[in-house]
Amino acid sequence: MEQQTYIIEQIKKQGLLPLFYHDSKEVCLSVTRALYDAGIRVIEFTNRGKQAADNFKAMVAAKNDGMKDLLLAVGTIRTAEQASSFIQAGADFLISPVFDADVCDVAYLQKVLWLPGCMTPTEIHVAGNAGCKLVKLFPGNVLGPGFVSAVKELFPDMDFMPTGGVEVSAENMGAWFNAGVCAVGLGSKMISKTVLANKDYATITRLAREALAITAAIKK
Repeated sequence: MEQQTYIIEQIKKQGLLPLFYHDSKEVCLSVTRALYDAGIRVIEFTNRGKQAADNFKAMVAAKNDGMKDLLLAVGTIRTAEQASSFIQAGADFLISPVFDADVCDVAYLQKVLWLPGCMTPTEIHVAGNAGCKLVKLFPGNVLGPGFVSAVKELFPDMDFMPTGGVEVSAENMGAWFNAGVCAVGLGSKMISKTVLANKDYATITRLAREALAITAAIKK
């Protein structure tokens, strides 16, 4: 439980969670390093392709070799089998786009932090009853900051992190934080397909630093 609390604290401290997937192991390692060089210490690698398991194992090896303070999550976990497999591969915590009872059970038994995806008050309520302290609001671009403002008082002990459509801008990120989220997930708006295709890792580092600066300014 102490490790789970520590991870949540690190997510809150960072204020953002970069997430990405790519079929190329080399690209995944380069993106990880680019984010790390920007000051990112918590990353989500999404389980969205056939090479996810092998690439993630390579990322864990790179972390252990020279980025020991990095926390690596695996996202898009939808089954108990996926949860067990990535825990064995070295995932520090798991993230899902949905609330799945079987994934919840695996995470609980393995004492691994799990962040379920929620879109309704009912799903947030179920997650809270299952012991979850932080939920992913997905898709964020559909829900919007107004959703957080509307439900936050109903769940005073729950922390929220929207993912989907969040942009690297003071206006967009500020709207979410002002609504009451503790962090935001940043995917294609920071690590776009074009950037990945061009292997433009300098842009990833630049945008990550910009996002960290925006978050720090908002939280002052």
